[in-house]
Amino acid sequence: MKQAKLVIGALVVGALVAVIPELFGPGPRADFGVGQKLATGAILLPLGLIFLGGLLTALTPCVYPLIPITISVFGAKQAQSRGRAIALTLVYILGIALMFTTLGIAAALTGKAFGTVLSNPWVVVGLALLFVLFAASMFGAFDFQLPSGLQTWLGSIGKAGFLGAFLMGLAAGVVAAPCTGPVLSGVLVHVAATQNVPLGAALLFTYALGLGVPFFLIGALSISLPKSGGWMESVKSVFGIALLALAVLYLRDAFPYLRANLTLKPIAYGAVIAAVLVGAGVLAGAVHRTFGSWPLDGLLKGAGILLAVIGLSLRPGAPLAQPRPVPSADWLQSEEAAIAQAQTFKKPVLIDFFAEWCSACKELDHFVYTDDYFLSEAKRWVLVKIDGTEETPALEALYKKYKVDGLPTVILIDSQGKVHQGLTIKGYLPPPQFVDLMKQIQ
Repeated sequence: MKQAKLVIGALVVGALVAVIPELFGPGPRADFGVGQKLATGAILLPLGLIFLGGLLTALTPCVYPLIPITISVFGAKQAQSRGRAIALTLVYILGIALMFTTLGIAAALTGKAFGTVLSNPWVVVGLALLFVLFAASMFGAFDFQLPSGLQTWLGSIGKAGFLGAFLMGLAAGVVAAPCTGPVLSGVLVHVAATQNVPLGAALLFTYALGLGVPFFLIGALSISLPKSGGWMESVKSVFGIALLALAVLYLRDAFPYLRANLTLKPIAYGAVIAAVLVGAGVLAGAVHRTFGSWPLDGLLKGAGILLAVIGLSLRPGAPLAQPRPVPSADWLQSEEAAIAQAQTFKKPVLIDFFAEWCSACKELDHFVYTDDYFLSEAKRWVLVKIDGTEETPALEALYKKYKVDGLPTVILIDSQGKVHQGLTIKGYLPPPQFVDLMKQIQ
């Protein structure tokens, strides 16, 4: 019976790995189209969607380190009563919310969207090493032990009541910030472009409230949490595998050589291959075995983890079936060459500012620039892509010239050389709307 459950579990996990990314498309619509909906003037639906985005972010392994802090400092057992635990946790969440609200206000005031920090390879390597460290802890290599001085401080914070809870919330907001990039990218681009301070504050505050929901439940109900056991070790293994895969993906996006080689994109049925690897890893013992039983169990668990991490790392962008030939337009890489060519042939110019860390940029590549409607319209245009993955003085000059305050930004220039700022595209826009803007340019 136990073996049958293991096989069924492996099959289910493999199926999820194969199918779920396919349902949401190769370019992750991680911001739920919030930036696009904000551009239309809507507000209530974007607020609801950004709340959902915060809630889903809180369920990712990246936020995991905040869970034990919430339980140990603000849980019902420490607060001595359910009511006080709820009150402390609410203040804790308000601290998180204030931190993110500050980010929204900063984006609005400075006109700069966040995320370019991930273009620095040293930052990415540091984050990846941090994820590996957390993963090792999940697999039982060691338990995180804070320095005695910090433990004493945390204890005093727990006794400091509501002020302490609020200060811990501010700190937790900093810890959670690196996990928010995919969801907040389109939102922060819009906020930076409009420089609307109330809107930025409202969106980021709502996002933080969604992020805080699980912590509220954990802090308020921790007195009723089930006892740890074998199931908890399995959960920790799942977190560990996810963290290792996340580290690989961060490194892949930071370095061109890894981006070119760590992908199954050109391979037919790549999603199936990734799913088989993950399923095989589960069967081998990535989740249910422990490193404590050496050598057989330990070796099998290590092999299972390796297979699962490889599968998860290769899955993004891998096709479920035989990929069809993807048509593409001819893109120049130099803004200067594009302007010169446009002047010679009296054509309009489309300039796409993108970066490898930008999820919405990849959406444009996958869904818009391969669309037949776009390709038909693009024949009369000069197209140029400007890579903003690594900032340089030349890139900064182009940003200033075209008033680029976040990525992706698509600039439309008519055949007379006039930049139409009112038609500038910021964030993802579906092909019909995208091409409709292009058609307004002659």
